Amino acid sequence: MSDVTPDRTDAPTAAQDVETQGGDRAQYGMCAALAGLGILLLVNAASLAPVASTNDSLGPKVIPTVLGILLLIVSALYAIDIHRGGVGAADEGEDIDLTARADWKTVGLLVVVFGVSAALMETLGWVIAGTLLFAGCAFALGNRHHIRGFLVGLAISLATFYAFAIGLGVNLPAGILQGIL
Repeated sequence: MSDVTPDRTDAPTAAQDVETQGGDRAQYGMCAALAGLGILLLVNAASLAPVASTNDSLGPKVIPTVLGILLLIVSALYAIDIHRGGVGAADEGEDIDLTARADWKTVGLLVVVFGVSAALMETLGWVIAGTLLFAGCAFALGNRHHIRGFLVGLAISLATFYAFAIGLGVNLPAGILQGIL
């Protein structure tokens, strides 16, 4: 197959404006956030106590140290790319209207559903709170088949409850269903 993407290298873009200014400050902010996270990982990894175990030859410091170093490298490369004028391709919006305003009603409903679910997690338990979470999110995103959304949410909640309990050995809160599940 051949690539049919039009060549836009000669077209004037916002990247040229950004390049003359030395880069986009918001993108430099993202570089700083990545670097800060990398430094945080390295500092926390350095403060971990050494663990002497015959089962774990690497210890707990290796993964956070590697991730911290990788975040610092990515941050530096990203900053260099921004300084050189690199800008991501503009989203052309295949099936969305980029000029449309945000749907704050949907965002608000999702925030409320997540908040209520988190508040009721200990009391009602994961299965009931997870069911309400899925059904509420489906409703907020436009699903009007309430029974089906509730049943799918129940199936997902039960499956994840038992997957965590049996597969991982992690007990999610059972809430009012304690002793039944």
